[in-house]
Amino acid sequence: MDFTGKNVLITGASRGIGKATAMAFAKKGAKVGINYRSNDEDAQKTLAALPGDGHQLFKRDISQKIETKALINDFVKEFGQLDVLVNNAGISIFHEIDQVDFDHWTNAWKKTFETNLFAVANLCYWSAKAMMKTGGGHIVSVSSRGAFRGEPTKPAYGASKAALNSMSQSLAKKLAPHHIYVGVVAPGFTETEMAKETLTPAERENLLRESPFKRMAQPEEVAHAILFLASSEAAYSSGTIIDVNGASYLR
Repeated sequence: MDFTGKNVLITGASRGIGKATAMAFAKKGAKVGINYRSNDEDAQKTLAALPGDGHQLFKRDISQKIETKALINDFVKEFGQLDVLVNNAGISIFHEIDQVDFDHWTNAWKKTFETNLFAVANLCYWSAKAMMKTGGGHIVSVSSRGAFRGEPTKPAYGASKAALNSMSQSLAKKLAPHHIYVGVVAPGFTETEMAKETLTPAERENLLRESPFKRMAQPEEVAHAILFLASSEAAYSSGTIIDVNGASYLR
């Protein structure tokens, strides 16, 4: 896979899967736009680590509707055109129905869907408009195995990712005549920096038992699937959802 001359925008790219994906695209010759919401220090570190030249930071809170249009406009203004959009940014809020009050419950649903679904829908809208003007492109979104197996402690997260899957497949059909290819990667639990910082030993052990490989996914493994779906070789795979969960959940 060669992305020389391609311009790639990745949301939530200062850490974790987004950072690994930015590194992978840059190593393949792409110019990368790193979107992030607030962590200036991590964003600057990621930018500095990318091989090649011409990469840029785009600080925007995509949960705000107006910011999604501004992000795409800013990117196109700086890079000329958008070839690949990777919707990676997402949030996860615990809200167990038998444990939380109603305000917590409704707030968790609102905030989760604002970032995990509505922001993605809006970015797809504006990026598709931009791609139509330049002959096409690729949209790849990061979902989760939780869309299929359920998330009892954070149901809004599972529901938002299930909706993301459905929306992506609808767009794959609608955008195909415009040569815009849409795909989804659905990871299992991934061993990011945040996971290493926050997991207790017991939680980590439980996660390791979920896969017959007895380990978690690495960010670079998820990035590899993203790059495949963003490649010209994967055009006829438009509408595909790739599981990257180490056989921890099969469907």
